Amino acid sequence: MDIALWIAQGMLAIVYLAAGGLKVVRRREQLIASGNLDWMKDASDAGVKAVGLVEILGALGVVLPWLTGIAPVLTPIAAIGLVVVQVAAFRVHLVRGERRPLPANVLLALLAAFVAAGRFLG
Repeated sequence: MDIALWIAQGMLAIVYLAAGGLKVVRRREQLIASGNLDWMKDASDAGVKAVGLVEILGALGVVLPWLTGIAPVLTPIAAIGLVVVQVAAFRVHLVRGERRPLPANVLLALLAAFVAAGRFLG
């Protein structure tokens, strides 16, 4: 079980570091121009950067506390935070009629919920 949790934590960290990093580093217009992030048309620059920062912090939080043994309770809490991020993303995409990202939102939410439950109970 521990191996499965570490794999899930690693996958979440990679996905959220990449996604959050792009939102923090690139301009909103560049991200919109990619054609995959239409929700950003209705968000402010600061809003996009804030989402990116939350994703980066979630990525770090889902791995580092458990890895270092420093405040390991923060790992499942970070995982719960990532579930909240995906529920919010699911809602935004649903309201906007964007069906394509929904399976990824569900998958990431389930992966984060698995980590949260596994680390709280383990």
